[in-house]
Amino acid sequence: MTTPTQQLSDAGVSIWLDDLSRGRLDTGTLAKLIEEKNVVGVTTNPSIFHAAITTSADYDGTIAKQAAAGASVEDTIFEITTTDVADACDLFAPVAAATKGVDGRVSIEVDPRLAWDTAGTIAEAKHLYKRVNKDNVLIKIPATLEGLEAITATLAEGISVNVTLIFSLERYRAVINAFQAGLEQAKENGHDLSKIHSVASFFVSRVDAEIDKRLDALGTDEAKALKGKAGLANARLAYQVYEELFTTERWALLAEAGALPQRPLWASTGVKDPAYPDTLYVTELVAPGVVNTMPEKTLDATFDHGVVTGDTVTGTYAEANNTLDALEKLGISYNDVVAILESEGLDKFVASWKELLGDVEGALASARKAS
Repeated sequence: MTTPTQQLSDAGVSIWLDDLSRGRLDTGTLAKLIEEKNVVGVTTNPSIFHAAITTSADYDGTIAKQAAAGASVEDTIFEITTTDVADACDLFAPVAAATKGVDGRVSIEVDPRLAWDTAGTIAEAKHLYKRVNKDNVLIKIPATLEGLEAITATLAEGISVNVTLIFSLERYRAVINAFQAGLEQAKENGHDLSKIHSVASFFVSRVDAEIDKRLDALGTDEAKALKGKAGLANARLAYQVYEELFTTERWALLAEAGALPQRPLWASTGVKDPAYPDTLYVTELVAPGVVNTMPEKTLDATFDHGVVTGDTVTGTYAEANNTLDALEKLGISYNDVVAILESEGLDKFVASWKELLGDVEGALASARKAS
């Protein structure tokens, strides 16, 4: 019998792990997930690096060396994170080779404090790409309004991009436009389009967390009946947008030149409400050509008891629209929800980054004293 993770892969879903640390690399646990649980990529973010660096002694040696060299806190964090990502890229290189670069991808995010700075994001994306220096790296850029131009400019340089923190369907359309514009410019710049890859990270569980809170406040039977439905509905409608915008004449011209579509990636797939099945945002979002990036807890739950029944997305669009319409009728504004979620998501990453800066600054100071 095949495992649920193998069934997911067979259904066209690429499983990426939403976590990375030096410990995972050095102990071989990440390699084991590739071998046993069909993991074919990794995503990182500022919160993940904060947890990795501050909850283990794995980085003490690097921090001591950086302290001895008189490195700044920013340079130290840059060294740690890019080294981990480069080593993970090496680990996933055989997967990348086998899939012609579609999978075997490792993502690293630009400094979250640059989310509203187009020029700063472009410069940082190039800097990260040059330092990691691996064909299978993806540079993560948040889908802020300022980020859209940076996404286009980065792709135009032939750099593969993971667009992150997408919550709304309208912004997702803008992200696909930015992606296609980037490829058009890359083509003009003489880049081989078949080597430029991209995913669009559409966040799922946070939508339910925010909307369920509002439904609980209403407290009616009608409101309770809609709990846990918005996240899936929003993601399923995003897949409809993907189907629509990658069958246009504009896309056909790019595909003819060797371009590959920007794949939808389901992010934030760990269940926040224990009342829901722990594989909800995995088994209910199965469709060809998508990525699902999972925290290890969700990956383990899926491997252990996920029930994969094939495509659970296409053909659900009318029902998904009805769900969002019903929420609007109850006075829950979709536009308000997605705006709040983008703002909170960025704030959380900036806060994690600032905490990391403070913690590493303290570690550098201690290492200097010890020497």
